[in-house]
Amino acid sequence: MRKRIRVNLLHALKAAGVFDRVRDSRWRQRRLLILCYHSLALDDENLWRPALFLAPSRVRERFEMLKQGGYHVLPLAEALERLRKNDLPPRSVVLTFDDGTYDFYKLTYPLLHEYGFPATVYQTTHYCSRRMPVYSLICSYMLWKKREATLSAAPSIGIAQDMRLNTPEDRQAALSQIVAFADREQLSTEQKNSLAAELARRLNVDYGELLRRRILQLMAPEEIAELAAAGIDFELHTHRHRTPRDRDLFEKEIRDNREALEAITKMRTRHFCYPSGDYDLMFLPWLAALGVISATTCDPALVSTRSNPLLLPRFIDATAQTPLEFESWLTGVGALLAAGANTARLRNPS
Repeated sequence: MRKRIRVNLLHALKAAGVFDRVRDSRWRQRRLLILCYHSLALDDENLWRPALFLAPSRVRERFEMLKQGGYHVLPLAEALERLRKNDLPPRSVVLTFDDGTYDFYKLTYPLLHEYGFPATVYQTTHYCSRRMPVYSLICSYMLWKKREATLSAAPSIGIAQDMRLNTPEDRQAALSQIVAFADREQLSTEQKNSLAAELARRLNVDYGELLRRRILQLMAPEEIAELAAAGIDFELHTHRHRTPRDRDLFEKEIRDNREALEAITKMRTRHFCYPSGDYDLMFLPWLAALGVISATTCDPALVSTRSNPLLLPRFIDATAQTPLEFESWLTGVGALLAAGANTARLRNPS
């Protein structure tokens, strides 16, 4: 009901010309929209996790809206510097992609190249040199693929009793047992991959085919190097996609991530993204001490000169977002509504 009311409001605002007025206002020109994407679906991942995966056709649609709407897609570092100098071009946008999964190399980069758009990839690195999928994700995906089945008890993978998989709650319960088992046994990444292969066998999933298609794998070092040489910006996202509250462990995540990335790209890394949007104010001085000059969150808003550079907001574009909702954020109307702006401000942006 709430979404329907919001969509109806957006239709009314667009019909009244509010989208155009806000988009072309001085208020919007003094602000930057950072868009957040995660992955494109190589197969049916967008049906499994629509909040994280988009169909390639959806991203092409978004890029076409950027092109037809006359939006200026800027590199992250340039956009932040021009924002600081109050020198942003009208309708400024930055494209960011979290995690650096193989689909970026296979699907997203060709689209970026076609449209001539720059982009930043916040790249985790632990799995980059390993041609295997991220353990917890591939297990979750396979359980979803076989959601009509029953997983028989299998102590060798941590399943104590037969488990149905037909509801999200059932699948989460099975996944929790499998992940907890690997943690208890302190399995290495390679041992976890063997456990995932065993789960696939028990579910009658072709694990070799998943490996061949690079489902839920990260880009390999040579793929990252190729795209970096082509102009894609690779920045920090922690080594193992986690943000420990212990300073030594947190700094190790950044240093390991930086060391791996800079060895591959030969470029300096100074920008960071909090994995899964998980941040804490204690991280800010730690990041500053490590020479990080910007950090992005998953909090939806436009960036202004008043934004904390280590808590920059982004708009997450997901499967559920309609073209109208996406356009509202491009123009700035969506941000104003999200901030609880009043109708007068929408009518008369200054």
